[in-house]
Amino acid sequence: MKTRIFIFSDGELKRKENTLFFENEKGEKKFIPIEGTQELMLFGEVNLNKRFLEFASQKEIILHFFNYYGYYVGSFYPREHLNSGYMILKQAEVYLNPERRINLARKFVEGAISNILKVVDYYARRKGSNQIENICTNITALASTLPNQSTTESLMAIEGNIRDTYYSAFDEIIEDEDFKFESRTRRPPKNRMNALISFGNSLLYTTVLSEIYKTHLDPRIGFLHTTNFRRFTLNLDVAEVFKPIFVDRMIFSLINKGELKKNHFEKKMDGVVLNEEGMKIFSKEFEERLHKTITHKKIGKPISNRRLIRLELYKLEKYIMGEEDYKPFVWEW
Repeated sequence: MKTRIFIFSDGELKRKENTLFFENEKGEKKFIPIEGTQELMLFGEVNLNKRFLEFASQKEIILHFFNYYGYYVGSFYPREHLNSGYMILKQAEVYLNPERRINLARKFVEGAISNILKVVDYYARRKGSNQIENICTNITALASTLPNQSTTESLMAIEGNIRDTYYSAFDEIIEDEDFKFESRTRRPPKNRMNALISFGNSLLYTTVLSEIYKTHLDPRIGFLHTTNFRRFTLNLDVAEVFKPIFVDRMIFSLINKGELKKNHFEKKMDGVVLNEEGMKIFSKEFEERLHKTITHKKIGKPISNRRLIRLELYKLEKYIMGEEDYKPFVWEW
């Protein structure tokens, strides 16, 4: 199984004959196994040249770039070898059809909320917390208004209200003064909890983007998030479904087990970010969870969590082609 390589140090990516390697500022070299590498996750200040990019493209290696806050900023996306003109047209048809687009957008939000409720209900039962149970009730009440929404803007507004309600449960779930949530802040995150959410979401966005690359879908045409000139949007849509179960639960686990502590963070500019050691701990756990398997009911055999994302994209393709309705994945405990 191909993996992805994380590079946190400053340095230079080079090609030497049929080999890729990273040389840091101290002159230390780390060789990159070509056939076993799917993506490069670049967090440090990295120099590279056209020769390197040509070879990476030839080997279908995707490069994802992140800024000093750990935010995703862009990708080097090799030529889409599975591009399908037919699928692009079908995606555009759904996007331009108000009824089909709002139906699909609503499904993404419903999937996200269903998984949020799974997480909240799990911790309400585990902790015996009436406060978390009340939050679950409030989320359910807000979710009941989704069928009445007729625009993506109103859908996202409801989802935003639900996430704010959901985030109010975080302090109850974690009960750690070093990781008080307070409120959601971005660009930059203002505290440690927000730094973890932003970093985890960035990793998930790039994971979904890389899986889209292996399908006939075009990542530039989203349905919940408005397609525009600046970025990929389909990966943001699909990531909504998986954030609660892949990112949030992992954050709770890392903190509650004491694997992430306040010394794994630092202040940068006017925000708080994970330091290099913190990013390594987080990304290692994230990769391990992607490779964990669950028994898929429909398929009847174990599949990895990463493969689960690909299956979600295949379901999306079938909806776009008019073959079957799209039902978002909902985690079962």
